[in-house]
Amino acid sequence: MRKYLKFWKLGQAELNTQSFDSSRDGELVVREGNYQYNLNNLAHKFGTPLEVAFPFIVEQRLGGLFEIFNRTMKAARYRGKFFYHYPMKASQNKEFVLPILSEGGNLEVTSANELWLVKRMWEQEQFSSRIRVICNGPKTNQYLALIAELRDKGLQITPIIEDKFELAALSTFKGDVGIRLDPEVKVHGRWDKKVNRFGLTAQEIFSFGRIRNLKLLHYHTSKQLEYQEDITAPLKRAMKVYVKLRQSNPNLDMIDLGGGMPVPFEKRPLFSTEGVVKRIVRIVQKTCDQAGIPHPDILVEWGSYLVAPAQVTIYRALSEKPIKGAMAKQWYIIDGSFMNDLKDTWAIHQKWHMVPVNRLNSKKLVRTWLAGLSCDSDDRYTAGGKYVLLPPLDTLEPGEQQYLAVFDTGAYQDALASHHCLLSSPMKIVIQNGVITVARKRETAEEVGREFGW
Repeated sequence: MRKYLKFWKLGQAELNTQSFDSSRDGELVVREGNYQYNLNNLAHKFGTPLEVAFPFIVEQRLGGLFEIFNRTMKAARYRGKFFYHYPMKASQNKEFVLPILSEGGNLEVTSANELWLVKRMWEQEQFSSRIRVICNGPKTNQYLALIAELRDKGLQITPIIEDKFELAALSTFKGDVGIRLDPEVKVHGRWDKKVNRFGLTAQEIFSFGRIRNLKLLHYHTSKQLEYQEDITAPLKRAMKVYVKLRQSNPNLDMIDLGGGMPVPFEKRPLFSTEGVVKRIVRIVQKTCDQAGIPHPDILVEWGSYLVAPAQVTIYRALSEKPIKGAMAKQWYIIDGSFMNDLKDTWAIHQKWHMVPVNRLNSKKLVRTWLAGLSCDSDDRYTAGGKYVLLPPLDTLEPGEQQYLAVFDTGAYQDALASHHCLLSSPMKIVIQNGVITVARKRETAEEVGREFGW
C-alpha cells in the first residue's frame, strides 16, 4: 500500500473507506467492482460544490448487515427473523431509498409527508406487497388518515403509539400497532438530554393493560452511540418490559431497537458490527428462553450507518488567509458553506474526515482551518480547534485548482440544508454501474430567490 493512502486512511474497511483509492497521479478515485471514478475529473467536469452519491455502497452495506444478522441467528439457532427498516429522515433522496428497497430493506417514516412518498411508490408499484412500513413520530390527523388509507389498500403498515392520545386515536385501527418505550437508560451519544420527550415509561405502558393488536415494542435511545453497552443496556431493559408486556398481549412478537449504530466520522475504529450483533441476539435469545416464550423478530433502524458513507461532498479552495496565534496556519476559503451544505458542522459540531481530491501524494501539507462563503462567523470548520492538513495553494501549477472531499455526508445533510445568505445548494450527481446521473442541478440566483417569494 502506498504510504499516503494509509496516511489519508483510505482503503480501510473498518473506517468505511474500502471503496476509495488513489490514481497514479495522486488523485482520489472510487472503485465499484472493475469500474473506477476519478473525483478530480468529476470536480473539473461538473464544478463545485458537488455532492457525489454512491448507491452501490448503500447496497453493499445493507447486504453485509443482512449477512451478519442471518449468520449469527443461524449459528445461535435463534428462531426469530431479522428485519431492517430504513429511517427515511436520514435521507429521503430517491438514489438511496430505492436501492435499499431493492436489496430487501423496509421503511420507517416519521411524518405524513414521508408517508406520502411511500404512498406514491405504492401506487406506482415500485415495491412488492411484502414491504413493511413502521410509522413513528407525532401523529397528526393527516398522518393518521394516511396510515388508515394505506392499511386499507393492503400495505403492511404499523403505527407506533407514542402517548395516551395516540393510544386512543388508534384504538379502532384494523391493523397491527406498536408502542414506544422510553428505556430510561443513560447512554453516550448525540442526545444529551436529561428528559426524553419520546415514548412511554414501562409503568405507563403496563397501566394500559391489553392493547388491541399490539405487535411490536419499539425504543430509540440516541444517535451515534459510542460504546457497545450503549446498545446492549437499553435492550436488556426493553426485553424485561417485553416479557411482562407479552403476558397480556400474546400477539407481541417483534422488538425494534431503533437507530444509533455509529459511523466512524473521524476515521477512528469503533466497535465492530459483528460483535454487537452477536450480543444483541444473545440478549434477546437468553431473555426469552429464561421466560419460556418464543424468540421475537429483531428490527433495527440504523440509518446513518447505511447511507452516511455513501456520499462525499467536494469543495474548491478559493483563496487563503494567514492565521496568527492558532494551531492552524492558514484559512482556506471554500466555494461552499458549512452552515448551508453540512449543517451538522454548525448544529452539533460534527467532525468530518477530509482529504485532498488531488495532490494526495503531496509531500508538503499545511495546517488549515476552512471558512465557508456565508457572511457568518460560524460558517467555518476547525476540526474541533485542531486543524485539517491540506496541500499548500502556493505550489499549485498555473490553472490547477485544489479540491477537497468531505466524507460521510450521506445522512441528514441534504434534508437539513438551508440557504443562509441565499447561497445555492451543491450540485448532486449519482454514480452507479458505470453511469453518472445528475440528480440535482446547481441552483441559479433566480431559483433560490423564488423560494423566498422574489
